[in-house]
Amino acid sequence: MNIRRMGVHKNDKMIRKILATASVFFAIAGGLFAQDAQKLWYKKPAKVWTEALPIGNGRLGAMIFGGVNEELIQLNEGTLWTGGPVRTNVNPKAYDNLLLAREALSKEDYAGAYGYAKNMQGYYSESYLPLGDLIIRQHFKDTAASRYYRDLNIDDAIATTQFSIEGVTFTRQVISSAPDQVIVIRFTADKPGQLNFKISTKSLLKYHQSVISNSEIAMKGKAASHIEPSYVHSDDPIIQNDTNGCRGMRFEWRLKVTAKAGIVSSDTSGIAVKNGTDVMVFFTAATSFNGFDKCPDSQGKDENKLVTQYMDAAVKKNWQLLLNRHLADYHHYFNRVAFTLATPANNKNAALPTDERLIGYTEGAKDPSLETMYFQYGRYLLISCSRPGGVPANLQGIWNKELRPPWSANYTTNINVQMNYWPAEPTNLSEMHLPFMDFIGNAAVTGKVTAKEFYHTGGWAVHHNSDIWALSNPVGDIGKGDPMWANWTMGSPWLSQHLWTHYQFTKDKKFLKEKAYPLMKGAAQFCIDFLVEDKNGYLVTAPSFSPENSFIDDKGNKGSASVATTMDMSIIWDLFTNLIDASKELNEDVNFRNIIIAKKDKLYPLHIGMKGNLQEWYKDWEDVDPHHRHVSHLFGLYPGRQIAPLTTPAFAEAAKKTLELRGDDGTGWSLAWKINFWARLLDGDHAYKMIGKLLHITGQSGTNYANGGGSYANLFDAHPPFQIDGNFGGISGMTEMLLQSHLGYLHVLPALPGAWPEGMIRGLKARGNFEVSISWSNGQLSGAVITSGSGGICKLRTAVEVRVPGIKAKSIADGNGYVISINTVKGNAYKIITIKN
Repeated sequence: MNIRRMGVHKNDKMIRKILATASVFFAIAGGLFAQDAQKLWYKKPAKVWTEALPIGNGRLGAMIFGGVNEELIQLNEGTLWTGGPVRTNVNPKAYDNLLLAREALSKEDYAGAYGYAKNMQGYYSESYLPLGDLIIRQHFKDTAASRYYRDLNIDDAIATTQFSIEGVTFTRQVISSAPDQVIVIRFTADKPGQLNFKISTKSLLKYHQSVISNSEIAMKGKAASHIEPSYVHSDDPIIQNDTNGCRGMRFEWRLKVTAKAGIVSSDTSGIAVKNGTDVMVFFTAATSFNGFDKCPDSQGKDENKLVTQYMDAAVKKNWQLLLNRHLADYHHYFNRVAFTLATPANNKNAALPTDERLIGYTEGAKDPSLETMYFQYGRYLLISCSRPGGVPANLQGIWNKELRPPWSANYTTNINVQMNYWPAEPTNLSEMHLPFMDFIGNAAVTGKVTAKEFYHTGGWAVHHNSDIWALSNPVGDIGKGDPMWANWTMGSPWLSQHLWTHYQFTKDKKFLKEKAYPLMKGAAQFCIDFLVEDKNGYLVTAPSFSPENSFIDDKGNKGSASVATTMDMSIIWDLFTNLIDASKELNEDVNFRNIIIAKKDKLYPLHIGMKGNLQEWYKDWEDVDPHHRHVSHLFGLYPGRQIAPLTTPAFAEAAKKTLELRGDDGTGWSLAWKINFWARLLDGDHAYKMIGKLLHITGQSGTNYANGGGSYANLFDAHPPFQIDGNFGGISGMTEMLLQSHLGYLHVLPALPGAWPEGMIRGLKARGNFEVSISWSNGQLSGAVITSGSGGICKLRTAVEVRVPGIKAKSIADGNGYVISINTVKGNAYKIITIKN
């Protein structure tokens, strides 16, 4: 079937049907593309957490180890955090120290400014907590299991463990159902009466367990009031009780067993099953969290009522109904995108278990289907940890086993939480972006107080760390944090970029007018008030930090506090540019738009340093660590749009030089960011090189992230330790290699690597609310389908000349390829056909 013969169709369902068929079994120029089952699978149980397999419904998460005699399932609930609503007036001396810091900076006393910045800090963020564990001890004779197998099927979001003992095959299937808000474990044996096991529970939190019936138990408790971050030394890091009743969240979880045959019994030690054949274990949980501004105790939700409702409704359904509801919900999101690459005929690596496959890939085996599975695994993880109506994905998504998790598993706003959502829109998961939109609205509420109390400005401000309570002040426990991360001030304008991005991809005018624009304007008001003039009349930030990095100044002194770091100025440029465009889109607020235009013209500009690199600091200083994991000053390249090879070639070349000087190594999320950088530089081969580094297998190296990142055996990103942002940043970069739309046109295959000579991808999204499917052969575009979700002009940039059947528009050469403009109609699909010269 040659889908390039297809012309313009008004029936979008027809396009989807044809492309769906094509994605399963599709031939281009002799290259065969098969959509393999997307499974992570293993020949042995997980020994450590980063070998276990994650499932989630956006709220309830589990890590499944797949043990034979003893199975461990580690559990999480997305709203279970320490703390309570953000306190105000935490540092009345902050503004006085701001003035002192600025005075020191005017004298180029960077050390003095650093000290005053320390005096501007508030309290640390709160921590995301583990809920507990299920331990399932299955009773067997002393016979070793054979034919052991476990997998995570990301096509269907089902985890399976299977093995045989003495001629009986035992199977466990696990789903985390969003429609029914339960985790269900189905135990089966292929011979009757062979299931004998005991389920017990434990938790790092304080709780008590009670028996509801002979088949159901409940666990109730209250989270700690506060837990100090793992990087803070404390003799007493856990504050269990809060005297004012506004900190410390209640939680409850339920466990119930149903069996078609056999005996089920329970006591305070757990639930036992004897002589079962087909058994289902239901788990659900809830907390008293009732919003970022509500006391979780006195104003909390009734967690008992919630778990009772969830459980009572779920247990009335049989396995097939539960499974069908789960699949329908999950497929609604996951099946929007298919991605296939031509696979070498001798690709023996693809037949290996995932851990062995990852080792082979690390050693140089070509494995395109591992790369496409990694892409889809990232989409699976986002669907599993971020759902509409819930809270955003944190540093670990929703999966955490530690009472003091790395970096509190919080929302780190100087790169990490934003990276979590980079792939949401382009990989056709816009709904998963919505929890982040809600969080930004919450942060604007607390951030308004922070802006007023700490800076005496209008608008709203957010700093380096936040949490479920939308903390916005600079952290550091009143002077204990390092200002080079704690006092970074640009959270609100960077968060605001996501508001504008969501609008660009959806064209939802109501969202733009009622939510995005007011929040963006508030962030801009903070920036306007925070900016000061330097001696040359430029508007600069002061004090200013380039996150977590430091410089060597003219006198040879190390420092981190200065003015007008490139990241600060690029983020503000981005916000102002987006706000101007938003105002024009809405055709309103002209007076404020004119103010923003005038302020934007006075922003301290980009500079190219003596080494040909993009300057990171106000002056052309050396870095203390030339290979630092953060490359924050390239914000304007990605995720911004200030720098691009086709619009600002000199700065793009400087950005390239910066990356060359920084080097290709880094932590997991740093490697992921570099994929996006190189894709935006239109260098697909270098972007692909970074994919190889991101998929480099990493051992259990603890929290020493200086060792560099990669991927664990379960494909979790290794910062190390685990941070999920690298997974999401990685697939964002892969998307940028295939489709870009930030410069006002759809650039198809802008950074296609030589390692991907033939392939296709269906269902990507582009700004303007266009859905795009692309096929390519011999390294060149062979065809595409663009479906218009909102109508309007679609400008398409390609490396080869194209035409659109039924459309008179012509492909125009401009020295950098070809551009064609299509006047689209909402709901219509447009077939792009290459012209053979």
